[in-house]
Amino acid sequence: MADAVVVGSGPNGLAAAVILARAGLEVEVHEAAGSIGGGCRTAEVTLPGFRHDLCAGAHPMAVASPFFRAFDLAAHGVEMLTPQVSYAHPLDGGRAGLAWLDLERTADGLGRDGGAWRRYFGPLLREWEDLVALIMSDMRHPPLDPAVLLRLDPGIELRAARRLVEQSTPLWDLRFREDIAPALMTGVATHAIRPPRSIPGAGVSMLLGTLAHARGWPVPRGGSQAIADALAADLRHHGGRIITGHRVDSIDEFDSVRTVLLDLAPAELQRIAANRLPGRYAKALSRFQYGGAACKVDFALSGPVPWQARGCERAGTLHLIGSRAEAVAAEKAVAAGHHAESPYVLSIQPGVVDDSRAPAGKHTFYTYAHVPNGSTRDMTEAVTAQVERFAPGFRDLILATNVRTAATMPAHNANYIGGDISAGAMTLRQSIFRPVPRWNPYRTPLPGVYLCSSATPPGPGVHGMNGLHAARHALRREFGIRTDPLDLLAGRA
Repeated sequence: MADAVVVGSGPNGLAAAVILARAGLEVEVHEAAGSIGGGCRTAEVTLPGFRHDLCAGAHPMAVASPFFRAFDLAAHGVEMLTPQVSYAHPLDGGRAGLAWLDLERTADGLGRDGGAWRRYFGPLLREWEDLVALIMSDMRHPPLDPAVLLRLDPGIELRAARRLVEQSTPLWDLRFREDIAPALMTGVATHAIRPPRSIPGAGVSMLLGTLAHARGWPVPRGGSQAIADALAADLRHHGGRIITGHRVDSIDEFDSVRTVLLDLAPAELQRIAANRLPGRYAKALSRFQYGGAACKVDFALSGPVPWQARGCERAGTLHLIGSRAEAVAAEKAVAAGHHAESPYVLSIQPGVVDDSRAPAGKHTFYTYAHVPNGSTRDMTEAVTAQVERFAPGFRDLILATNVRTAATMPAHNANYIGGDISAGAMTLRQSIFRPVPRWNPYRTPLPGVYLCSSATPPGPGVHGMNGLHAARHALRREFGIRTDPLDLLAGRA
C-alpha cells in the first residue's frame, strides 16, 4: 500500500511525487489520460512526423524556478534550446519589437525608448534569482532557500512594487515615447488572459520580461513532453509508480492512504469529494472563478513562417495583436464574454532552434487565441488571418491544421475548465488567495488531502512550485519530515 498518492500527472503533480519519493515514501501517481504530462504533453496531431506541444510550449520558468534549478533538467537528459530572441511583437508596416536575450541589444533596437526599457529591466535583471524566489513563494512565507533569504535585498520588493503600480495604472504610458516598446511589454502582460493594465498582468510582464533577458524562453528538444518524462523517470528511479488511464471518481478510493495530493482544479476536487467537504469550504470553492480561455490551433507547415519584420524569424515566441491599444481592446472583449474582432494570438515556432519537431525543411507552428470561457468557436481562420497580417504568404505554407476549441479543452485536460489554461482567473484576489482565502492554501479540510495544482500559489506555469509547496506541507504534517525539499532535489539530504 502506498504512503502517498498523487492524482494528476501534470508538472505540479509530478514535482510533488518526486519530492515525496525522494523523502523515502512509497508513492503512486494516478492519471486519467492515457499518457502523462497534463499541460506538458507533445503529440503528432496534424501529420506524421510533426510533433506539437499540446499546451505549454516555451519554458522560461522551467530553467528559472527553484524547483527545476535544484532538479537540474540537463542532468536528467532534457536539452533546453534557447532562441536568440526570447519573444517578438510585430506591428503593421513591417516593424517589430524584439526581446533579445541580451538586454543591451534589445534596448538598442527600441529607439528613443531603449533607455526606458533598460532602466525598467536592468535592476530586476541583476536580482532575477531573488525576484523569482519571491514570486514563486507560497505568498505567505519567505523563500525556501536560506541562501536566498540571507542575501535578499529588501529593495527588490520596493522595485517590484513600483513597477507593478506603474504598469497596472494610467501611468503605464509615461515611461515610453514611441509605440514599439509599450506593445512589446503588453504582449507579455497579456499571457495572463486578463486586461493587461492590471496588477496580475503587470506581474506577469515583469517576471517573464526579466527572464527573457536572464535565461531566455527556451523550448525542450523534442517537445515539452521531455520535461514530464524526466520527472516520471526520476520518480520511478526512486520507487514511485505511475498508473495511467485511471480517472479518479471518488476520494474514497484512497481512504487507506496516509496522504493524497491533488493536481486538480477546484471543480475537480468538488467532483470527487463533494460528499465529504465541509459546507463552508465547499461554498468557498464554488466561488472560485475561471477566466478567459484559449482556442489552440496547430499548423504543419511546408517551410518557415515568412515574417515581414526582420528579426521575427529568430524568435521562439511571438505575440500577434498589434499595438498596445489593440491588445487592451481584445482582452477587454474576452473579459466581457465576447470574441475580439482581432484576437490576441500567442505563437511559438520551435523550429528556430529545434530541428526534431518536423521532417527536414518543414516546421510545426503553435498558436492559441484568447477567447471567452466555454467558447465553441473554431478560431482557425481568425488565427490564420492574424498570422497572415504580419507574415504575408503564410496561408500558402499550410499543410494541415488541428484545432481544440475552448469548450473541448477539458477533454484533453480536466483542469482546463471552459478552456481556462490557467486553472483559475488571474484576478488580483485569486493571484494570492488560490483557491480560497486560507493561511495554508494547499491543505484541504479533509485529513491528509492537499491541493497542488495551478489553482494554488504561485499560480500557473511550468515551474513545479505548487507541487513543491504542497509536498513540503504534507511531509511535515503527515510524516514529520522537515527536510527542505530543495535539499532532497539537489541530493543534499
